[in-house]
Amino acid sequence: MQIDLDFTGRHVVVFGGTTGINLGIAHAFARQGARLTVASRKPENVDAAVAALRQHGGEVQGVSADVRDFDAVGAAFARSAEAFGPIDVLVSGAAGNFLCAAKDMSANGFKVVVDIDLLGTFHVLRQAHAHLRRPGASVINITAPQSVVPMRYQAHASAAKAGVDQLTRALALEWGGEGIRLNGISPGPIDGTEGFRKLMAPTPEDREFARRQVPLQRFGGLDDIANLALFLGSSYAGYISGAVIPCDGGGALESVKPALEAAGAAL
Repeated sequence: MQIDLDFTGRHVVVFGGTTGINLGIAHAFARQGARLTVASRKPENVDAAVAALRQHGGEVQGVSADVRDFDAVGAAFARSAEAFGPIDVLVSGAAGNFLCAAKDMSANGFKVVVDIDLLGTFHVLRQAHAHLRRPGASVINITAPQSVVPMRYQAHASAAKAGVDQLTRALALEWGGEGIRLNGISPGPIDGTEGFRKLMAPTPEDREFARRQVPLQRFGGLDDIANLALFLGSSYAGYISGAVIPCDGGGALESVKPALEAAGAAL
């Protein structure tokens, strides 16, 4: 059976949708005919993304808004709804990160990441709520493996993304009665993204080490995440809500291997 993922005429909003994984998701929905709104902080990135997305031939608009600014996020949603009507699919993917040991991190550095990732996600979801289609809207939060797998030099991102995951589950409970589904995608090592290059594979040696940690022995691509987003946004995922789904080639499983081996040795 061939799955039909036609989004013609449906309104899709991608926050943080002008670079990397989120832009890949926006391209996937544009190829499927969605009426698309992309939003992020930098106007130049918004303009470039809109120009690229319009090459698919559909309707696209861009909005500049910093997810840390509650009122600016609200204005962005008002503009998107005025242009394209109720929101069928919302992708919230704005994020910030850097490598730093907790003992060396400033309070402001920690706060910046929490403000973008966690508070920003709340701002997006809270302001979007009035504009979501009822019933039928699908909300997709982009999280990260750090939310469940502790990583060195990632205390700030780990805390923020753990909060995003719980926010996803809590609002799936609260909004489910309105026919609104909320789920999360947790990408693993996705090749060709700035985050992967900076955080996981800044050198060829790091790249090879990272590849060996993935059970499938390869990195993911933008289409791997985008295809999962298309599925979660579609009616084929109509009974899935409150889930945080890894898309990582099994990479998160590798994190439990040392503990299991140690337990086996003790038996």
